[in-house]
Order: sequence, then structure tokens, then C-alpha cells
Amino acid sequence: MRLHYTGPLPETLGFLLMPRFAMVAFFSAVEPLRIANRVAGRELFAWRVITQDGEPITASNGMTLLADASPDTAPRLPGLAICSSFEPEATLTRHTLRWLHRLAEDGCALGGIDTGSIILARAGLLAGRRVTLHWESLPAFRERFPDIDAVESLFEVAEHGFSCAGGAAAMDMSLDLIARRHGRALATAVTEQLIHDQGRTPQHQQRQALVQRLGTHKPALVDAVALMERHIESPLPLDRVASRVALSLRQLQRLFEQELGIRPRDYYRHLRLARARQLLQETDHDILGIGLACGFTSASSFSRAYRQRYGESPRQTRLAPGDP
Repeated sequence: MRLHYTGPLPETLGFLLMPRFAMVAFFSAVEPLRIANRVAGRELFAWRVITQDGEPITASNGMTLLADASPDTAPRLPGLAICSSFEPEATLTRHTLRWLHRLAEDGCALGGIDTGSIILARAGLLAGRRVTLHWESLPAFRERFPDIDAVESLFEVAEHGFSCAGGAAAMDMSLDLIARRHGRALATAVTEQLIHDQGRTPQHQQRQALVQRLGTHKPALVDAVALMERHIESPLPLDRVASRVALSLRQLQRLFEQELGIRPRDYYRHLRLARARQLLQETDHDILGIGLACGFTSASSFSRAYRQRYGESPRQTRLAPGDP
């Protein structure tokens, strides 16, 4: 899915599927290509499913797909997308990492779908690159790989690589590919076949706007929550949040309780604990460091608040298996 391609048709793309990969993201990437072939009346694209051992692979929804190849038997590829989801490194092998390095040396455009960029970062193949991945994984990714420019866009495409947030964003990336390779008219025809919203670009945000997420149009409330989300590590005192949105502290408290049914203090703490939970599940940072990064001043205060919220200690979350 590189910016430019001058090789023979069909352009063959590889998809390295990792255990418990996100099926919706994989299908969203492939289906526009299949429909483009049908609408064009010729094979413009082909794809190969690759797994680490060449054996069938099970997605996070429990469905299993057959593989076309393993790294040892895969054909030469102009582009490879790594499609993963929960715990992308749990089964990652050194053999696969070496293969990815060989592909990069051979000029293959490497990309990540959903959390696939984590594997590329682990392999050391994202230096100087701008990447995206699913918004839930962005905070942990930025903590772990601070030298990589990770952004919350739908997808990113450059000359030698690409990345995508997953889900329906994979469809947007494939439609962009079709338009760049074979014209906007074909991409529009494919979009209409998919009954998909036209015009989503990389600059579109992954998440709904705060107005939609909160279910309210109260400007002061939206601005207050935005402030809280931007100040996780060093929480703002609530009176300062109130003054920044031109309210008194009492007015802020009343607004949260009326619109969200929760006190602002509790809402802010829940935000910080949710960030801590992500870091516990997706990074190997020490527990105290995670607590401090989420605005808690001591291990005991972090552990106490965390247990009250989630019914388990931070250590239990760290040791537990990933979500099914």
C-alpha cells in the first residue's frame, strides 16, 4: 500500500495475520480490493494470507481463516500489512522479526493495521516514520516508543510504509489506494457498492467528537472534559478546571451531575484509572511509574483507587490474560 506502484498487475498485497487479529479490519481492507476487481472487470489487486507457521489462524471473534503461506513460503511482495489486535507481541517469533527485516531490505512497503504498528516498532522498523494505530493503544504506544511520531488519524501512507487505525478505517485506506492507483471514479464506484460514507481522509479523527461521546452540547462541559483528557499525568485542580471554562466550582459540579450523573472529581479519576489500565495491559512499565503517569502521588493511593474502580489490584490486571 505504498504511495506509488509501477509493477505488474495484479498488485499483490500480503496480510500477516497474528493470533486474535481483528477480523473486521482485515475484511475492511480486502473487500474494497475485491470489489475494485469486479467493477473494473480485471484483476487489479491480489492478496495473500500469511501466518507465522502457515497454519490456519483464529481471529478475536473466534472465526478461523486458512493461510496461503508462511514467511518461508510467501511470494515476493510489494507490500505487507500486519493485522493484529489484542496482545500483538504475545506469539511474535524472532523468525518473523528477521523476515520483516529482510522484506524491508528488499524494498517491501511494511504497514500495520490496528495494533500492527506495535510489531513494526518492536522490530525497529519505524524510525523517522509517522504512524497511527487504534486510539485505545495510542497512549501506551507513545509511552513505550516516544521517538516515533504516533498520531490519531484514520490512516497514514508514505513512500515506504503505511499504517491504519483498524476497524472501518482499513476500508478508507483501501479506497484511498484504489483512487491513487486507478482513479477517483473507480474508488467512488467501489464506495457506492460498499454503501460507505465517502470522503473520509487521514485527517478525520478516529473517535467521535466529545459532543457525541458525552451526549451533550453544553460547551462548558465539553471543554472541561477536554481539559481533563489533556491533563492526565498532572491533574488540574477542579477549581482551575472550572475557572478555565468560566464557571464556579459549584456550577461545574452541578453541570457534571445534571448532564453525566457523576461528580467531576469521580469522572476525572475514572479517566486517569482507565488510562492506567491501558498502560498496565499494553506496556511493561513498572506499576508505580504507571500510577505516577496517571496523576497518583503514591503506590498506595493508586492501588486503592484502582481496586475500588476495577475490583482487582494493578498487579492482578498486569498478570491477567488479555481480553477475549
